[in-house]
Amino acid sequence: MAKICPLFSGSQGNSYYISSAGNGILIDAGRSAKQIENALAANQIDIDTIRAIFVTHEHTDHIQGLRVFSSRHKIKVYASYDTMHTLEQMGVVNEKVDGNEIDSRGVAIDGMLIKPFATSHDCIGSVGYTVEMSNGVKVALATDTGIITDEIRRAITGCSAVILESNHDIGMLMNGAYPYQLKRRILSDCGHLSNDACSKLLPELVESGATRFILAHLSRDNNIPMIAENSALYELAQCGMKKNRDFTLMVAPPETCGESVII
Repeated sequence: MAKICPLFSGSQGNSYYISSAGNGILIDAGRSAKQIENALAANQIDIDTIRAIFVTHEHTDHIQGLRVFSSRHKIKVYASYDTMHTLEQMGVVNEKVDGNEIDSRGVAIDGMLIKPFATSHDCIGSVGYTVEMSNGVKVALATDTGIITDEIRRAITGCSAVILESNHDIGMLMNGAYPYQLKRRILSDCGHLSNDACSKLLPELVESGATRFILAHLSRDNNIPMIAENSALYELAQCGMKKNRDFTLMVAPPETCGESVII
C-alpha cells in the first residue's frame, strides 16, 4: 500500500509525503521546519519514518525549511547535480546537512526506487520525481514546469498516481494585477503549467493506467480550486471518463487538511 499526503502546495510552500510499507520520503521542504513538523503530526506521520528528502529545485517555496528540518532530524537530502551545487552556494546544504546528488539511475530507499526527470523551469537542474514501490505501484510528481516535455511524458506515463501542476487559469492571470513581465514568465515554456495544459494530459494518463490524480501548486492569485478541478473533469468527461469510476481527483490544499491518497 502506498500513501500520498500533500502537506503544503502552492506559491507559499510545497512539501509532499509519499510512503510505502510504513516508511516514506518528503519531496521538497518549502515551509519552515516547525510548520512541516506540525503538518506531519496533524497527519499522524512519525518523523522517524522519513528516510530522505528529495528536492525539485532551489526556489524558496520548495526549500524554506530544508536546512533546519534535515539537520535537526538527521535526514538525507537528494537533488540533481546542479540543484545541489546551488544549494551549497546558498548555504542551505552545509556541513550539518547530508547532501547527495541523484542522477537518472535514481536511488533505492526502503523498498522505493526514486528517479528524477528534468522539468522545464526557470532554474538550472529542476526535476520532478517518480517513486516506484516494491509491489510495482508507481507515483509521479511533476510541478514547476512550463510545458510537458517528451521526457516528462515518458516518466509519468504508466504511473498509478500523478501529482501534476495545475498552476493558473490563463484568463485570471492575463486579467490580473501581475506585472507584464511576471505574466510572461509564468506563461513561458520555463514557467508554470496552466489548468488547460494540465487537463489535456489527464485522459492520456488514465489510458496509460493512472487512477489517482492530485492537482498541485495552484496559484493563490490566479486560480481557484473549483476552476482547476472543473477544467480537469471536463477534459476527462470529454473522453468518457468518470470520476470515482475511472479515476479519483484531489486538489492539493495550500496547507494540509488531513486528506491523503491511498493506492
